[in-house]
Amino acid sequence: MFIEKSFIISCPTCQKSVAWKQDNDFKPFCSKRCKLIDLGEWASESHRIAGQELDPETVEQFAKKPID
Repeated sequence: MFIEKSFIISCPTCQKSVAWKQDNDFKPFCSKRCKLIDLGEWASESHRIAGQELDPETVEQFAKKPID
């Protein structure tokens, strides 16, 4: 007999409580809608990973460098 343990977490988008289960296709989100909202926020650059801004000259150098 297999007993599946699940943890209750908050959906990162709407904060609704959701069980972290293997059969939840949208984890850590509660739904496909919340997952797509989050993806849209990354795509529009509303979310971003902290880091130093690159100066335009450095960006230009990387753009010109051939990919191996």
